[in-house]
Amino acid sequence: MIISFHLPKGRPGMEQWRILVLGTLRVALGADFDRIQELANEHRTLRMMLGHGTFDDKNYRLQTLRDNLKLFTPEIMDRINTEVIRSGYQLLNLESTASIQGRCDSFVLKTDVHFPTDINLLYDVMRVLFRQCVYWCQEHDLPDWRQHKHNLTEFKRQYRRIQKLRHSTSKDEKKKRAQADLICNAHQVYIDLAQKYLNRVTQSYALLISTYKVPEVLLLKMQTFLQHGDRQVDQIRRRVIEGETIPHDEKVFSLFQPHTEWISKGKAGVPVELGIRVCIVEDYHGFILHHKVMQKETDDKIAIGMVEATQAKFPAFNACSFDKGFHSKSNQSGLKEILDEVTLPKKGKLSLKDKEREYAEEFKQAKKKHSAVESAINALQVHGLSQCRDHGIDGFERYTALAVLSRDIQKVGAIKRDMERQRLAKEKKKAA
Repeated sequence: MIISFHLPKGRPGMEQWRILVLGTLRVALGADFDRIQELANEHRTLRMMLGHGTFDDKNYRLQTLRDNLKLFTPEIMDRINTEVIRSGYQLLNLESTASIQGRCDSFVLKTDVHFPTDINLLYDVMRVLFRQCVYWCQEHDLPDWRQHKHNLTEFKRQYRRIQKLRHSTSKDEKKKRAQADLICNAHQVYIDLAQKYLNRVTQSYALLISTYKVPEVLLLKMQTFLQHGDRQVDQIRRRVIEGETIPHDEKVFSLFQPHTEWISKGKAGVPVELGIRVCIVEDYHGFILHHKVMQKETDDKIAIGMVEATQAKFPAFNACSFDKGFHSKSNQSGLKEILDEVTLPKKGKLSLKDKEREYAEEFKQAKKKHSAVESAINALQVHGLSQCRDHGIDGFERYTALAVLSRDIQKVGAIKRDMERQRLAKEKKKAA
């Protein structure tokens, strides 16, 4: 039975199979919707996969693809992925009761954001607010926005001036103080100018509600960015003018992707990554059994949950290896209760009991095999999961689930390809 999603307001729907094919293709190629539209309309083999015949003139509109490819939820794709893995196990002739061994690790999936500073975030605020006010100025006769282009150019000029300023490296204290005062004064001018325009936006906001009776729900974006602007002005004043250190919890690293986190994993050459951690469990055949988007979570908080979620899908999962980041006293004891074999190195100095456990040959062999999970992470990143192209946390989770599903489908394809090669080699050998 073919099921189609039909969107409201008469928009054309798409069959689930076509959504799955085009969605996984988009992530695997790391492509945008324009390229997917071209492939769906012009690529002969792909159109055959979608179920279109040679003389079928069905074409996909760009908006149709945008509307439909986001309809699969992470839960739906997770269920599909489980069936894909089971079909892969059948191809490998693995019994359903055979034990499954895995490796667990996390990586950072980057969000599509620029590097944040408090001054460029404030500039982002003003760009959005100016655009909003100009829009409403066209709808209603709002005062004070006739010179909006000049005002934004003036604000940007001050922003560029701050960017060009550098702290003095001179040994002369007098020169150092003079340069520091120059930087401080430039920031003061910048936030004063921002406050002037924020006050003007606030007046326009009040006028739209009181005089023009615009519903507040239509002005929600303006209200949100006014709050962003007040916060950024306050943080620049506290950091630069008053010399205060802003607590990490108060900072926002993207106005457009607010779920973005500032992550420092201590990697060589990569001091900071902007995104969200994603944890995966991979088995020894290369299938990704389970994944989790880790919002404001660290590795040691999710180890037991990852294993339990994997066992709910695959009850034969009974052994797993981790790196030191997953270590905690509760994890060491909790994992032993639900797994037959646990490879979890301990942080810090080892006791005699810990040394006996970690120097055992079985532990060392499992620890060596654990590094293979980096290959799975690299394969995900190469096939579209180095940066999330979708917006919002829902889009982030959907994009991640689709990439995992795409990778496991590729693994099933690779198994079938290898089996076909072996069959042809045997036939060739018999013929010889």
